[in-house]
Amino acid sequence: MSNSHPTRFTRRTLLGTATAVALGAATGTARAATTAQVPSLWREFTRTPFTHPQIPYIGRAGCRTRHRGGHPLVLDVRRYGAVADGTTDSAPAINRAIAAAGRAGGGTVLIPPGTFRIDDVIRVGHSNVLVRGAGSDRTKLYATKNLTELIGVYGSRYGGDKSSWSWAGGLIWLAPSARWDSLVAAIRAKAWPFEGWTGNKRDEWRQLTTVEPARQGTWTVTVADASQLKPGELVLLRLADDSAHTLLQHMAGGGPGPEAYYWDDKTKLLSYVPYEWPVRIAHVHGRKVTLERPLPLDLRPEWNPQFTTHVEELTGSGVEGLTLEAVETPQQPHLLDKGYNGVVLQCAYDCWLDDVTVRHVDNGFGLVAASACTLRGTTVAGRGSHHPYFCREGSHDNLIEDFTIEERTVPAPANTQLHGINVEGLSSYNVWSRGDMRMGTFDSHRGLPFANVRTDITVNNDGRHGGDASAGPLFGARFTHWNIRVTNGRAGLMKIDQLAPYSATVGLNTVTEFDQIDVPDFTGDLHARLELYGTTGVVRPRNLYEAQREL
Repeated sequence: MSNSHPTRFTRRTLLGTATAVALGAATGTARAATTAQVPSLWREFTRTPFTHPQIPYIGRAGCRTRHRGGHPLVLDVRRYGAVADGTTDSAPAINRAIAAAGRAGGGTVLIPPGTFRIDDVIRVGHSNVLVRGAGSDRTKLYATKNLTELIGVYGSRYGGDKSSWSWAGGLIWLAPSARWDSLVAAIRAKAWPFEGWTGNKRDEWRQLTTVEPARQGTWTVTVADASQLKPGELVLLRLADDSAHTLLQHMAGGGPGPEAYYWDDKTKLLSYVPYEWPVRIAHVHGRKVTLERPLPLDLRPEWNPQFTTHVEELTGSGVEGLTLEAVETPQQPHLLDKGYNGVVLQCAYDCWLDDVTVRHVDNGFGLVAASACTLRGTTVAGRGSHHPYFCREGSHDNLIEDFTIEERTVPAPANTQLHGINVEGLSSYNVWSRGDMRMGTFDSHRGLPFANVRTDITVNNDGRHGGDASAGPLFGARFTHWNIRVTNGRAGLMKIDQLAPYSATVGLNTVTEFDQIDVPDFTGDLHARLELYGTTGVVRPRNLYEAQREL
């Protein structure tokens, strides 16, 4: 991925690259060139890549400073007492090795081939720590207990018998140590812990400076005082809403539809505001501050835009080359998951998972207030999951690529529910790329997610979306589905031109409405675009994320 400064993007460069991508460049065959169909939306995007009304700029999604184990410290978990016999509890030994690497400022923790039983959560709480197995087909962690047993009952903030382990937490949990400690303490005290970047005391985080008005897509902003801002530092951009909910309207694309929508009773949605977007500072020159990524939204005075402090992030850490297999138990009824969950990244920035498989889990891979992370080569397998992937609590700029959701190995028990690749809670600019979904759906879980992209994915569309009515709309603006192959012909949540405002559905085979059928949240013209629908040709570019990255 290029690290070029944003000012090097020119219209000539963009259009030249677009033409090369669209026509297969000089290496493409004549037949490929003649059958390729280039959407007009792509040509439009290359002219306004950071401000296009339907397609978001996601060319910088994912981890950009990936640590590949170059730290000189390498620790083998066997030195700390781990035994690959499948019966000895190796969780304490693995956690001791991880903690030692953390205390040293970083390092690689090696888990060799074999099956290691774990009776506790594997916790990565320090930056620059890589947990590396010998490959997902060679190293297995066999988990015998669930999060309810290990931590306690994690009830819903809305009461009832719902289990929050249905959408939070993992048996491998990457989160800053302070965040882990506060979460566990709150759960055991039967208090609801806010899971995002500022914790339960959201109004007590220190303001660094206010930010002057700017437009969505801008890379450089002007601040009132840059004295506390340094290149390389991670800051939190916070936007509050006003009494008329104009920020939420803006996230939905604005106009008569969002203006007429009734926001005041959407209590769960309103709990996600202020919108919090973590971003690294690239350059500081006087009061001019250049960011690592372009602004996701407009900055308006009525939303009090400011850079603030936040919980200390986890950065530069990852997990590679292993399988986490939970003891096989029946999937629980909907929202009663015990917490046989896979891997979660929480308050993590520039972290990653690579070649990781989870099996027999309630929930597979989670992003909770996580940003700029990459999940590559991940697989959900086994008896079936509630959420194979979940992305929530303001998670932004993440990349999930080369992912697989396998067919379940046993029939779904009664009263269970399958979602798929989930996004919710004002999460934005996330990308799902090159996926093989043998079950599930493109689940919007309400909570007004916006500017997310699914591209180059094959899906057997048999899942259902979720989301409480108090979480508000299914979609905000600039959702894009690009080159999607639906094997069972079901339209729901694939063809979104009648549901999602200012959206783009491009390169989708012919589908029909059946099973769960939704109505749009907003009235009037949605300003959505549908192009190359039902096409039998080749859509160019095939993969929207890769094409944007090449720009």
